[in-house]
Amino acid sequence: MKSELFASENMATQAAAPGMTQQNAKSIKYALDGECYARQGSMVAFRGELRFEKQGQGVGKFLKRAVTGEGLALMAVRGRGEVWFAHEAANCFIVDIEPGDGLSVNGRNVLCFDPSLSYEIKVVKGAGMVGGGLFNSVFSGQGKLGIVCEGTPIVIPVSPQAPVFVDTDAVVGWSSSLQTALHRSQSVGSMLRGGSGEAVQLRLDGEGFVIVRPSELRPEKAAGN
Repeated sequence: MKSELFASENMATQAAAPGMTQQNAKSIKYALDGECYARQGSMVAFRGELRFEKQGQGVGKFLKRAVTGEGLALMAVRGRGEVWFAHEAANCFIVDIEPGDGLSVNGRNVLCFDPSLSYEIKVVKGAGMVGGGLFNSVFSGQGKLGIVCEGTPIVIPVSPQAPVFVDTDAVVGWSSSLQTALHRSQSVGSMLRGGSGEAVQLRLDGEGFVIVRPSELRPEKAAGN
């Protein structure tokens, strides 16, 4: 049988070592000899002896799930084998987090991560009840984090001399060392008259970067559907 479908770049090969690797632009492969964590429902294929266990049993993790809205509902994958993760054909990226690093990520953009990483749900300071940016998942430690983004992301440097303002429905994540605050770009009067639809943004100050998707989140996605 012959087809461009069977081109080498589309073929899954045996992993040389345990860990997370990029399968292609839309999926991540995790070779397991132990465990990893991933968003619930993100497994698209696996081979080997693997078990998938829904996380969130117990008060602490249950609260993490409940308060984040679109948040971070996790499953643990345990055993020995290979598993492929993807989410609605969104672009996938692997971030290597090193000691001293910290990345604050919207829960809807988390795909999978190493068990060596620690994460906690934190209130985004200054964000009030705006959009999906009230709670974020902050990752630290050492290990790999897989994230997803609908479209090609824009990574914008942030410096003390140049704060960045982002739409709360478009932001994917940012350096956890950055300071956040709510910013209004319209006067109250113009908002009452209809406004531009760009009334409130998240302001980021400090030294680091912010990751932005190339469009605002669709209403059904913002609602977690």
